This record gives sequence, structure tokens and C-alpha cells, in this order.
Amino acid sequence: MAEHLTFGVQEIVKKVVSLASEEISLVWGFEGELTKLRESLLLTEAMLRDAGQSKDVRAEAVQIWVNKLEDIAHEADDVLDECGYELLRRQVEVRNQMMKKVLSFLSLHYNPIAFRLKMAHKIEKLNAALEDLNNRAGGIGLVARLSTSHDNRVAVLDRETVPGFDQDEKNMVGRDELVSDIVTDLINSSNKRETRPCVMAIVGMAGLGKTTLAKAIYHENEIGSHFNRKIWVCVSNPFDVKTILSGILEYLNQTKAGVKGKAAICESIQEILEGNRYFLILDDVWNEDPHKWEELMSCLLNIKDTQGSSILVTTRSVRVASIVQTLPMRDLRKLSADECWLLLKNKALSGRNATLSEDQERIGRDIAIKCAGLPLLAKILGSMMHKRSEYEWQSIQNNTILDIPEEEERLKGVLMLSFDELKSSSLKQCCAFCSMFIKGFTIEKDDLIQLWMAQELLYPSPTESMEDVGNKIFKILLDNSLFQDVAVPEDVFRYSINTKSTTFKMHDLVHDLAEFVSKSKIQDSNEIRRVPQFSEIKLEGISKGAAHKVRSMFLIREVCGNILPRFKGMRVLKLQGAEIDELPNSIGELKHLRYLDISATNIKRLPQSIGKLYNLQTLRMHHLCLIWFPKELQNLINLRHVSFDPLYAYSPVGMGSLYVYYNMKYPVGMGRLNNLRSLSFFIVGKERGRKIKELGGLKHLEGQLSIYDLEHVRDGEEAKEAKLAEKTNIRRLRLGWNYQREGINNDRDVLEGLKPHSALEILEIRNFSGDTFPPWMMCGDLFSSLKRLTIENAKNLTEWRTEEAAVFPTTERRVVFSRLEEMVLRDCPILECIPITLSLASLRELEISYCYKLSILPEGLERCTSLQVLGITGCSKITSIPITHGLPSLRKLDIVNCDELSSLPSGLQHCTSLKHLSIRHCGNLKAIPSLDNLTQLHLLEIYDCVGLKGVPPSEFPASLTRLKVVKIGGFWKEFESFPAFHVIPQLETLTLWGWPKLNSLPEQVQRFTSLTSLSISSFDGMKALPNWLGNLASLG
Repeated sequence: MAEHLTFGVQEIVKKVVSLASEEISLVWGFEGELTKLRESLLLTEAMLRDAGQSKDVRAEAVQIWVNKLEDIAHEADDVLDECGYELLRRQVEVRNQMMKKVLSFLSLHYNPIAFRLKMAHKIEKLNAALEDLNNRAGGIGLVARLSTSHDNRVAVLDRETVPGFDQDEKNMVGRDELVSDIVTDLINSSNKRETRPCVMAIVGMAGLGKTTLAKAIYHENEIGSHFNRKIWVCVSNPFDVKTILSGILEYLNQTKAGVKGKAAICESIQEILEGNRYFLILDDVWNEDPHKWEELMSCLLNIKDTQGSSILVTTRSVRVASIVQTLPMRDLRKLSADECWLLLKNKALSGRNATLSEDQERIGRDIAIKCAGLPLLAKILGSMMHKRSEYEWQSIQNNTILDIPEEEERLKGVLMLSFDELKSSSLKQCCAFCSMFIKGFTIEKDDLIQLWMAQELLYPSPTESMEDVGNKIFKILLDNSLFQDVAVPEDVFRYSINTKSTTFKMHDLVHDLAEFVSKSKIQDSNEIRRVPQFSEIKLEGISKGAAHKVRSMFLIREVCGNILPRFKGMRVLKLQGAEIDELPNSIGELKHLRYLDISATNIKRLPQSIGKLYNLQTLRMHHLCLIWFPKELQNLINLRHVSFDPLYAYSPVGMGSLYVYYNMKYPVGMGRLNNLRSLSFFIVGKERGRKIKELGGLKHLEGQLSIYDLEHVRDGEEAKEAKLAEKTNIRRLRLGWNYQREGINNDRDVLEGLKPHSALEILEIRNFSGDTFPPWMMCGDLFSSLKRLTIENAKNLTEWRTEEAAVFPTTERRVVFSRLEEMVLRDCPILECIPITLSLASLRELEISYCYKLSILPEGLERCTSLQVLGITGCSKITSIPITHGLPSLRKLDIVNCDELSSLPSGLQHCTSLKHLSIRHCGNLKAIPSLDNLTQLHLLEIYDCVGLKGVPPSEFPASLTRLKVVKIGGFWKEFESFPAFHVIPQLETLTLWGWPKLNSLPEQVQRFTSLTSLSISSFDGMKALPNWLGNLASLG
């Protein structure tokens, strides 16, 4: 019997041994019973180690013994957890009574003597069952074995480990030419502007790299510039059209995740995609039913004006490819032995500059040959070889698994070997738990860690939290190639108030392995411990006696209130996307519940009984229209993570900084949840339990925090009660006042009291009404880690004073924003100047918009050598932009609505990396400098500049061989004809704005043979379109 069939039992036995050793026995007074339980379990654990090494001759008997032990261990876990729950309940009740100042022990609803007797009796029964089990062990030949290794605990890991994760497509080997060919074929086919999307299929066996290839194509620059929208949906089994459409919609707009019904989903997709050419990747398609494919296509064909769209499908089946394709399929070849060796070596030496010996090279190349051309196999074996000795490489080389002739079976064998290599049973349990998700599902890293935590698979220490341990385990599983397709969000604040989490997937074969070792495919409803995502198991069919064994449920159907109490042992209940309108009151009977997710349901109110879930650690409520929280929520004293969206509490109207309330009432008493690690946002109220001091005691908060309605804070002293300066793990902070507030303006004092910790990396201040900032805004010590600063809608800000230091000094003064990468200054209408000097090497993006009285931009702009994006919008007093020598890294320059701007930067021609140049609505602009040197330019917009007389010379486009999009026109009204320009053969999109005197289109347009889109506006003198327009065959 293999060890992988006992690791789950090992973990629960270890946990119960630990619980039986804790102080709980002293509280309840049954030390003797618990000591006996602990000793029996230690003996059983020793025999379990022997069971993991048992041979086939006794495998069946041992398996029965192991299953019985698992039942007893889980029952013991429930008993001890119930004792812990009762202590928590008493703690909450005593605290509530003390707050009412009416403490009376007679009023507390418990009978400690009766409870102790009841628990003691349960423990006695467990001891008897264990004694019987240990006696039976000898009869099947099991003996106690000493542990040969110490309990492996994971070391401390910084929570922000994700920047080191590599994207698979960046390390792809042997596919560059194929990527180029596929991109060319897709774009050429798209240029035909057919109504029905063109479809190409990539076909290949498991582990051949279909998904990695598709990702590389998805991220190609040509794909990004040719298609307006890119979408990725992992399909897998089953091929459900509604689910796929829902995936498309959520990818396009995460705020639409809660949309229900196929018709409503299709309507929302149409609203987003109408008029856009899209590129859709459907990964891992298995459907061989042509009718289902046509059902999906009919929904997509109903979207208007999407001619030239393309779909890329990955599949293992030639039959699937033949059903979907309109373009020739691509049959993915195996890699050569040399290519496999390159992949394997990259993994084996990852992060090291080691030199291989001749013997290592020989062994490695031999292993590469045995990879059979499969990239996944090379990655897994390379991961196993990482930081291993030459002797250990030799052991891998000689493993008989690599001699299995059938490639897919060989791959499965190596996956099992990699799994068995994991050092601890908790690592294996964490990997196995991922089988709860369906194949191809995009899993959030933070969500998974919270699920592991709820299953009590993460063991904290005095120096590390459970979240730290979870991050470490995630990294280990990733390094062992058991996780893939890691996506790290580049920005958590820019487009969404929600923090985006790192996501990943499991390869189908790894998922199969996780299903196998976790036994999550057990069909006997009386033996299951988990109900996975999209499971066909009927809850009604699980007997009352077996229901208490179930530890986790992922449900998408309605939950009957009378069924839930049967599952008393449940730790995890995930109802994400379930068709339910309310959470039943019986939820409060789940004493052991540690994780509850009701995201994307129709629930609007939480029942009062939720306040009885004293063990609850995670409460997720995304994409909900919640309007009411019970006051009992403050009783959840073990809660570590509560996440719900301000998206439904606030709705953008007009400007990005203006929000309108729905009828949601923010929870009261959040300050009592002093174990909280993450809190999405906090809305300050005037009443008790909603004031800003609620944040004061939440010393463990980390990551992101948004605080709104700061106008309800009385003064700076009250603001200090939030104790932001003591929250050392907050990295992203957003502070906001209500745009439509009335009353006293004390914003400067309040902001002074909200001084954050110096480790802050992102700071946003919205709707601030003070005329100046408090001193800490210019404190060099505070901003040593700041990477992004956003000031939005500071309507009374008149000056940005620098007292002790310049914001961006040249040499002699102290640096304030020494690590700043992005700065946004938006909607500051009376700010007249920014007395700062820019010379920051790290600055990548600078946006200054709607600062109507700002007349001078910061000096030293051109010393920002890393600047990639510069946007100046609505700054009507700006007369010049101080760039004389060019910005070598600048990729995008937007200048919009700058009425007094008379000339563009003289150094523009030296910005040789520029890809996007947009000059719009600048009425006083007189001339455009030469653009000859901007050979990387992809998009050029120069329009509605009515004073423009000096138009670029006619020869300038000849050097712009990468130009694909041109929007030009609306120049000086006295021009008799449109300024001449050279033919741009590769141009795909052309928009021309005219003026009343024009009576014809530029003749050069008829020679734009690649043109797929032509828009004409304001050619008032033109009587009819030219005849030659019909010769542009590329136009749709």
C-alpha cells in the first residue's frame, strides 16, 4: 500500500494529538481522558507509519484499518473542536454582558457541568474505539515504527513573494516560429473582415504545451494592437455554453460576475463587445457535439460590428478541431531532446549560476531524452533536480518510471513521483485539496490559502502566521510544477477598488493526481468528506449518520435550510455563484465552520444566526448587493479575513471620484474583530460602533485598506484613534471623503491624524478639501517605500508646499519620493503650481489632469529616464512642456485639452521609444515638430487643433513603418485642402476630421491597401464619396 494513501490520516492524527496536549483539558477538567487519548493516538500514529509501507498481500485489510482510524480521528477532532467552540461562546457572551454592564452568571446560557460530562463521555467512547483499533492492528501485521524524520514546518516567507513567479511563455522553448506563423495567419484572416469569427485549433496530447503556446500568442504585441479586446476562458469538461459565456463576461468586466441567466449574460457581452474586434482563446476544449458549438457561436454572432474577430481553441482531440475550425489546425509537435534539455536545465538551475560537471551534463541529457518531447515532463523533472546532488540526479535517471513506453502514463508516473517527493503530509494535503475545484479553474492564491487554513492544514509558530505558512506552501508546490499559469496583478487600485489576487491553475493531469490521492471522486455518499465544485452528489442522499463526516462543500445550487444542520462537521462552505436569495438561519448551527463564501449570489441580508459562527476565519461576500449586516457580526472573534465590495456600496457617477450610496449599512462594531488580517474597506459613520476608532484595535491588518466618508471624523485627534501609523503591514492605503458632503471643512487636520506607516507603497487621497497638505505629506522618512501616489479631486488645494525637502530633488536636498514609480494628480482645479523638481530615476508614469490653473509643469521632467507614460489633460494654462533632450523610455504621450499650449516639446523627436502619440483639442497649437525619428510609433492622433498651421512635412510618414492607427484632422480652417502625406502601406485604421472648406478626401487614401477601418467626419464641402473608395478591398 503506497504512502500516498495514508498521508491524509497522518495529518488529522497529528492535529488531534496536538489538540489533546493543549490547555483545553485544564479548563474542562478531563485531563485523564485526554492523556489516554493522546497516548493511544501516538501509538496509532506509529502503526500508521507501518501501514504506509505495507505490501499488497495485506493492503486490503490495512486499508480498512486506516479508514476506521480516519473516522475516529475526525470524530476526535470534532469533539475537541466543540470544546474550543464552547470556550469561544462563553468568551463572547461574557464580553457582551460586560459591555451592557449587567454581568450575571445566572444569565449566561450554558451549564458547564452538563457540558463537561457530555464531552467526557464522548472522549471515553473514542478511547475505547482506539484501544480496539490498536488491538486489531497486530492481527494484520502492523507494528509501531519510530519516526525517521522530524515534523517539517515551513520557514517564514514574506507575503509578497509573487513578483518572482515566472510566466511560462517567457521560458518557452522551440515554439517561436510557430507563434509567429499563427499570429500572422490569425491577423491575415481577421483582415478579411468576415462576420463569422475565424477559428483555429491547436491540437496535441497532454503535457505538450498547448496552453503555454496559446498564452504566448495571447501576449504577442501584434495581437494586442490588432484586436480591441482579448479574452481568455478555460473550458474543460463539461462544455456548458452558459458557463463559457459567463466566463467571457467576467473576463471582460469582473463587476458583472453576478449576472444570472443566459439571456442577461449575452446582453451584457453584447454591450461590451459591440463595435470591437475581439480575440477569444478557449483553452482545453473537449466538446465533440457540433450543436453545442453552434449554440455558443450563435450567441457570439448576435454581437454587432465585430467583423474580423478570431477564436483560438486548444484541444487534445482532432475531432474537436474538425468541428470548430475555419482555419487549418495546428498539430503541435514534440520537442527535440536538445530543447527538452534546455527546459530541464533552466528548471534545475533556476536562480543559480552553477556550472554543470561533465557527468551532470551527461545524466541531464539522458533524462531529457526520456522526457519524450513533452515540455511538462521536462519542467517537472527539472524541478525535482533543483538543488539536488549528482547522486540524486542519477537516482532520477535510473527510475523505472522513465522507462514506461506510453508517454502519458510516463507523465502520470512522474507526477506521482513529484508528489511523493513533497516533504510533509501537510504539503500533500494542501495539494490534494485543490481537487475541490473543477479542471481548468482559475484559483485565487489568497482564497486557496484561506481554504487550507479552514481545513487546519497550516500550522503557525511564534514567528509566522498561518498566512505566512500558506504562502510558503504555495511557493513549494509551484516550484514543484504542481501549479502553473501564475498571474500576478500589476495594479490593485487603478481600475478597481477591489484588491486583485494572484491567480493560478493546475494542469489537467495534476488535477487527476489530486483527485486520486484525495479520493474526492468517491461516489458512495456515505464515505465522502468533500463535495467538490459542480459535484453531482445529492445532499439529500447522504444519510444523517454519514453527513457529519463531510468537511467541505462547494455548491452552486440552492441550499435547503433543513439540510445544512445535518453537516455539523463542516469546515468549509463555498456557495460562490449559487442560485440562492437568502442564507438560511440554520447556518448558525455549523459550529465548526471556518470558511464561508456567498459571493455572486442574490443574498441581500445576512441572518442574525451568523453571529454564532465563533470559529469562522474567512467571510467572502464579493459581487453582492448587501444592504444589511446584523450587529451579531461583531461576535465573530476568530474572523481573520472579511471581504466585500464597495463596488455595490458605491457607484461611479461622472467623475471617477464621485460616489453615490446604495442602501447598504456598514457593519457595526468591526473594532471588536481584533484578529482581522484583511478588511476590504471601512466606511466611517457618526454613530457608535461605526466611528474611525473601530480601526484602532485592528493591529494585524495587512495589504490594502480603503477608508471612506472621512467627513464624519471630528478632528485630527479623533483621526489618530485609527492608529494607522502602527499598522506596519498595510501596503496600500486609500483615503476618501464624500464628494457631496456638507458642513465644516477640517480635512487638513483629519489627514494629519491619519499619518500612515513608512512601509506604505501606494497612497490615494480622494476628495480632499483642504487648501494645503499636512506636514507628513512632505516627510522624507515616511515616503521611503512609496511607489505610487494619487491625489484626486482636491478642489481647494492651492499649493503643494515643500518645507524640509523637495519632492524630487536634484542632488543637495533630501529625497522625499525616492522610489516613486507612478504619480497621478487629477481634478485639482485651483492648484497653480507644483513647486517640485523631477529627477527621479524610478518614475514610470506621470499623469496631470484637470488642473485648470496650473501654468508650469515640474522642472527636470527629462531627467526621469525611466518615464514610460506621460499624460497632460485639461491643463488649460500650460504653455510648454519642458522636454528638450528627449525621454529614452517614453512609450506613450497624451496631451489633451491644453488650450494655451503653443508648441510641442522640442525634444519630442528624441523620444525614440514612443509608440503612442496623441495630441487632441489643443486650439492654440501652431506647429508639429518632425516625427521622422519616431520609428516605433504605432498610433498617431493629431486632431481638433484648429490653430495648427505648421503640419508635419509630407515625407515624415515614410519612416514610420510600424504605424497602424492614424487619427488626424480638424486643423486650421483656412486650409483649402487636406495636408499631403505619404502612403502608409501597413496602416489599418484611419480616421479623418475635416472642416467646411474641404471638398475631397486626400488622394493617398486610395493606396492604403491594408486599411480595415476608415472613418470620415466634417468634410462639409464634399458632395459625394470618391469612386475609388470601392477599390479598397480590405475594408469590411
